[in-house]
Amino acid sequence: MVIYRVATPEDRKHAEEIDNSFTTDTILEVTATDGEFRIHPVPVDPPLRKVYPDDEETDGQEHVIVAVDTEGDVRGAITLAYAPWNRRLHIADLRVAPTHRGRGIGTALMERALAHGRELSARTAWLEVTNVNAPAVRAYRRLGFVLCGLDTSLYVGTESEGETALFMSRGV
Repeated sequence: MVIYRVATPEDRKHAEEIDNSFTTDTILEVTATDGEFRIHPVPVDPPLRKVYPDDEETDGQEHVIVAVDTEGDVRGAITLAYAPWNRRLHIADLRVAPTHRGRGIGTALMERALAHGRELSARTAWLEVTNVNAPAVRAYRRLGFVLCGLDTSLYVGTESEGETALFMSRGV
């Protein structure tokens, strides 16, 4: 059984400790042609394992919802922020403990985030994901998100250099 609630300061610390790495045997290759970009799945062998660097400190203004098991351990979290000027809900981070993936926790967290967005009168939800995280892109598509843009330079000068940022959105 999992309980979903707004994160306490202690929950936030535990949520940041969740391993958000992933392994995939497919990436989404982005190629530029005359006036357009094409995105297509490409198998990778051996599978790619991506480990994200520690996140930068945030200002604490984000809204965080956690999934907590019966022992009180945080097993998943979603971090979001609302921009009133364009009524957009920004999904900044979604992570589920590797031992609890595939159990619907990510979907339930996203549903709660979208419900929170509706309470705030958000019109859209928006997120960014790297092109090498094909499993997340597939999951976001199942949740109704569609590709709405990309940035080939967002990760320049970072540990993710060479990857492409994909932006996805959906109505709230």
